Amino acid sequence: MLGIIGKKVGMTSIYTEAGKNIACTVVECGPCVVTQVKTVETDGYNAVQISFDDKKEKHSTKSEIGHFKNASTTPKRKVLEIRDFGKEVKVGDILTVEMLNEGAWVDVVGTSKGKGNQGVVKRHGFAGVGDKTHGQHNRLRAPGSLGASSWPSRVFKGMRMAGRMGGDRVKFLNSRIEKILPENNLVLLSGPIPGSKGSYITIEF
Repeated sequence: MLGIIGKKVGMTSIYTEAGKNIACTVVECGPCVVTQVKTVETDGYNAVQISFDDKKEKHSTKSEIGHFKNASTTPKRKVLEIRDFGKEVKVGDILTVEMLNEGAWVDVVGTSKGKGNQGVVKRHGFAGVGDKTHGQHNRLRAPGSLGASSWPSRVFKGMRMAGRMGGDRVKFLNSRIEKILPENNLVLLSGPIPGSKGSYITIEF
């Protein structure tokens, strides 16, 4: 499996030759630096570590500075390890958007927006009581019954209730690469992808 780290810039739309408007997410991809190559002999498994987005040395630890110095690069903010990398690389190699192809289908991994504590209507799509018939009072957005009373005298695990929502690792499958702008390291992906503006994502292909 191949992969590259990117940063979500925002959304826009483009027109096809047939005049169809396609909503797209703009992602700044790379350049990523290969900072470590792991093998079965040295580490017990095969993997490639890639890094993206410069940060100042004063915000880095000495061990981080030394690690990135071995790859002849500056400290990075985002570090990712990809197992069984489907390409022969060595430490110090640069991965750019030229790895990608327009029209290809890719998977995007990111962290969804955190929504804090939410009720059952927003979190699970409950409808509540749609109309105020038969004496219903104050039940429009309520969760309803949570279970039996005398037995089991508890709430079963996994019951859909109010609670923390968002901020989870999400993999968005089958997003199409609509356009690549190599001079600006930008990729336009069809549709939305998880995360807020400025958040890091991983494109797997």
